[in-house]
Amino acid sequence: MADEPKWNKAPKPLNPVKLRDLALHYVGRYATSRKKLSDYLKRKLRERGWDGEQPADLDALITDFVRLGYIDDAAFAAARARTMAARGLGHRRVNEDLRAKGISEADAGDAQAESAAQKWQSAERFAQRKRIGPYATEPASEEQKRKQFAAFLRAGHDFEIARKFVKALPGEILEAD
Repeated sequence: MADEPKWNKAPKPLNPVKLRDLALHYVGRYATSRKKLSDYLKRKLRERGWDGEQPADLDALITDFVRLGYIDDAAFAAARARTMAARGLGHRRVNEDLRAKGISEADAGDAQAESAAQKWQSAERFAQRKRIGPYATEPASEEQKRKQFAAFLRAGHDFEIARKFVKALPGEILEAD
């Protein structure tokens, strides 16, 4: 069938050169961690198969990318933590996200410390975004306060900080402890 559409053809199996090219394209396009790149390459190997003489050595390829500076888990963790804090997400949520992304405790240390230091500012951004407490236009009912408090906790903020923002009246100025 010479007229068979291109999209019906099975993709060609990967070999060492194609696998490296896929990895280079991925790290060139996305900020990534070791685990994310590994997961991506494993998925591609499942989808396309392997055509190399030796089994695919993903660990060696990823270690080579780390050595070359294409992957830096500590820098990835710091950027991810800053982005999440800018969205108003709390320290606990940042830590869980970094753990889910496969960032080791050693690589996540600086990002976690920065996130902990910025917990008040992060909570304030969250309150602004959601118009809670001092950023609300009118006082919240008890039911609204319960929902706002739950939202603060889901966002990863401490109990005490969440309580302060939720109990604050519109326009009230809150001070960090």
